[in-house]
Amino acid sequence: MQISLVEIIVTIVLLIWGLFVITILTKYLYGQMEKRGFEHNVSVYYNRKIIHIFAGGLIAVLVPFFYQTPLLPLIFALLLTVYTYVPHRTGNLMWWFQTEDNICECTFAFMWGGILTLGWIVSGGNFWFGVLPLLFMAVGDAVTGVIRNALYKQRTKSWWGNLAMAAFSIPAGVILGIAGVIAGAIVSVVEHFEFGPIDDNITVPSISFLILVLANFYAPWLLSIKLFNV
Repeated sequence: MQISLVEIIVTIVLLIWGLFVITILTKYLYGQMEKRGFEHNVSVYYNRKIIHIFAGGLIAVLVPFFYQTPLLPLIFALLLTVYTYVPHRTGNLMWWFQTEDNICECTFAFMWGGILTLGWIVSGGNFWFGVLPLLFMAVGDAVTGVIRNALYKQRTKSWWGNLAMAAFSIPAGVILGIAGVIAGAIVSVVEHFEFGPIDDNITVPSISFLILVLANFYAPWLLSIKLFNV
């Protein structure tokens, strides 16, 4: 895989941005929420969703416009996986968004890189095939989390949150046509359910990606993927 100088520069900029969101922006926002009387767990949960959107979602959308191959984005994601996992191993959590009881932020980063890469491979070089499931995970799931946090002040499941997720994910699915819309609708329901240790950072992108793969091989007329070759 040939890597251009532009890709290298963009990767450095995006890595700096991702680290800024994780280590500086959300820590600052935690302090602001604390001043306003937010409970610790509420502030932490909001910060996790801010990272979802402004690191995971925003960077995913930019990938198709700057990269020719998924190699550097994959390395980027793996670095962030390690970066967020080490505090769990050492006991020095980034307390403004990490918790002892789960490592969902680590699976988020890992799945981000894996689905993006697999999507590029399966589609024959179209990043949007992997980006759309990432948007369901990064933005759609974040929206449902914000709604739940605002309503219940704790980590819990709510159909109101899933309805908000559907309000984002179904229109976003248009990016890849009918198959994308179907995938967005289905994962908006799937997110509501928990499957033991398998969190929604795994189920949402995996299931939506599987739907797109099946459409690609068995019902390609449901995809409008060629419209987004950039």
